[in-house]
Amino acid sequence: MGRCAPDVAFVWRAVLTLGLVLLYYCFSIGITFYNKWLTKSFHFPLFMTMLHLAVIFLFSALSRALVQCSSHRARVVLSWPDYLRRVAPTALATALDVGLSNWSFLYITVSLYTMTKSSAVLFILIFSLIFKLEELRAALVLVVLLIAGGLFMFTYKSTQFNIEGFALVLGASFIGGIRWTLTQMLLQKAELGLQNPIDTMFHLQPLMFLGLFPLFAVFEGLHLSTSEKIFRFQDTGLLLRVLGSLFLGGILAFGLGFSEFLLVSRTSSLTLSIAGIFKEVCTLLLAAHLLGDQISLLNWLGFALCLSGISLHIALKALHARGDSAPKPLKGLGSNPDLELLLRSRGSSEQPVLGPGQRAGVPGGRQASLGPGRSGGPAALVSQQEQGVGCCSRSPGSESRDGDFREETVLSLQADLFIAWK
Repeated sequence: MGRCAPDVAFVWRAVLTLGLVLLYYCFSIGITFYNKWLTKSFHFPLFMTMLHLAVIFLFSALSRALVQCSSHRARVVLSWPDYLRRVAPTALATALDVGLSNWSFLYITVSLYTMTKSSAVLFILIFSLIFKLEELRAALVLVVLLIAGGLFMFTYKSTQFNIEGFALVLGASFIGGIRWTLTQMLLQKAELGLQNPIDTMFHLQPLMFLGLFPLFAVFEGLHLSTSEKIFRFQDTGLLLRVLGSLFLGGILAFGLGFSEFLLVSRTSSLTLSIAGIFKEVCTLLLAAHLLGDQISLLNWLGFALCLSGISLHIALKALHARGDSAPKPLKGLGSNPDLELLLRSRGSSEQPVLGPGQRAGVPGGRQASLGPGRSGGPAALVSQQEQGVGCCSRSPGSESRDGDFREETVLSLQADLFIAWK
């Protein structure tokens, strides 16, 4: 009996991990293909993104209320100076990343979108070096060369290449580098209390909506106001179907961010990193099989070269984390463009017992936060144990999984978000 118990626990953990990975795949891959399908008949991607943001905000507000009722602890609410000065830059970059990504679906295939978004790690590394979040090493140069070379091979003589769509998604990848760098800097400010995904989504979405509105007003406002699908509708049934389709996309975007959070909180960021690589492969295979995307042998070789660069970066981060014997300031960014945030795993034995209304590391008894995702998705942020969402809090001993990393990197990408966060 003594030998059976560990086996049962191992099998249960394996089944749970597999289930969470499949759930993450469903939301991440699903929102990519769903947004592509929707933009074929609904040619207002910026309006679609803004509606996704509104849905995510509603769900995050509802989640905050439920957690507050169950825990009897007030959620964090930032002051206006902190909100505008510290959150606004991150929200604006995130809005542009997600908006341009969804906009590109009007012009390019899912395969080219997936490949180009994977190159966002280039810009993440570049801005990490600029903001001194990473140290320049020969291995990082090799990672950059592999990914850049793979992107060139994938787009070289592509039969379905569209320069306008490619420019949009490449611009989104560039802004994504700024986005995740600013996000890491935001999360490192412990006094803000935004380490949790639900609270982060709650604070980001309104500013993201406002940041995307001018772009929507210029490029889509007039056309949408004269469209029979929304404002000049004549068929109420058609209007309800369109709004229902847009609302479903928002649910997928929120689910993407939350599924990433579940996967990382129950396993580790390394698991999500590896799952993200296979997710890209699955996305390209499905795009070729379901949508008829034409991918040549040279394109596949370029894709493999890009994935090898991403895999090398993940391996380097894992080895670097294993070699750290003591906690140190967070450094470095994730390797996947849609949800890539750096977090520190928590050693429960090192945490003091907190009194009512107290939170470790935050002066003045500020409350912890729960908080947002490709699509709209970002994106997913992992909280410490006392900040977990109900069933998502880590069980005793879970900190030792996957090498007991002191630094964890949440990887994902998404069609946005973190929305897509994915």
